[in-house]
Amino acid sequence: MTAVTSVAERERTGRRPRSRPSWGAFLYLVPALAVFVAFFFVPLARSFYLSFQRSDLFGRPSGSVGWKHYADLFTDPGFGKVLLVTLGFVLLTVIPSMVIGLVLALALQNRIRAVKFFRTAFALPFAFSVATAAVLFGVMLNPATGVVNGLLSRLGVAPVGWLTDPAWALLSVAVTSVWMQVGYNLLVLSAGLGAVPDDVLEAARLDGASGARLQWSVVLPLVSPQLFFLAVTGTIQALQSFGQIHILTRGGPDRSTETLVYSIYDVAFANNNSNFGAGSAQAIVLLLVVLAITAFQFGVLERKVFYA
Repeated sequence: MTAVTSVAERERTGRRPRSRPSWGAFLYLVPALAVFVAFFFVPLARSFYLSFQRSDLFGRPSGSVGWKHYADLFTDPGFGKVLLVTLGFVLLTVIPSMVIGLVLALALQNRIRAVKFFRTAFALPFAFSVATAAVLFGVMLNPATGVVNGLLSRLGVAPVGWLTDPAWALLSVAVTSVWMQVGYNLLVLSAGLGAVPDDVLEAARLDGASGARLQWSVVLPLVSPQLFFLAVTGTIQALQSFGQIHILTRGGPDRSTETLVYSIYDVAFANNNSNFGAGSAQAIVLLLVVLAITAFQFGVLERKVFYA
């Protein structure tokens, strides 16, 4: 009846009738909006406000300092090192976890025995909490009693300070993060590979494609949406990593594993510093870094994504 009325009105006036907004539908959004405002916008506004404030002994704002916290950050050589460590940690974490996850997912697409067992075993690290995985790797990488150095000693290799040597500490923390992330990447990429149409693969084989050429030219473009998703979410997750760094190295040795998130913790919370003003300024910088990298990924990488 409503559709007939609308058509009659349109024929009479010659214009499309205005649709009436259903205000009742907005009521269903109120709970989600309230949670979003309470746990995102309010803390964000509070951090932005605190970044311009001086903090007293108890961390309470005690007067405006203008842009001083930001000026201090960008004139401190130590903060430049923190940004470089953060970038290095992201590269050492995101790219290897995606490559290993893709290789494992492609290997598990073959018809091999006990494929379900291997798929479960490789995806198992995803079920580990950050604390559990960090403690596990802390035991294995212990310079004195760790399993890794024990195996190296049998090969005649001198013990390595995986977590105490600045040359190895960041790599060791990144390996821990990759081990935790590979299981999730494997599940996402296996789902993407399972959705590749068989007739497309069969047509490519009839055209002569096989082996690495088939995987590179046909399969990879078809799972590029999953790869793009993992690149974006993996980068954001790596930028926010904290637990494994805190448990394994506490940002050391010699600040070689001090990422931006850990620097925020160190300035604002560690050792009762309570310098929430400087910590909030670093948090705003972290937000801008996340937004810039995400915008770059959507502006550049998404052009390479093939949506079937």
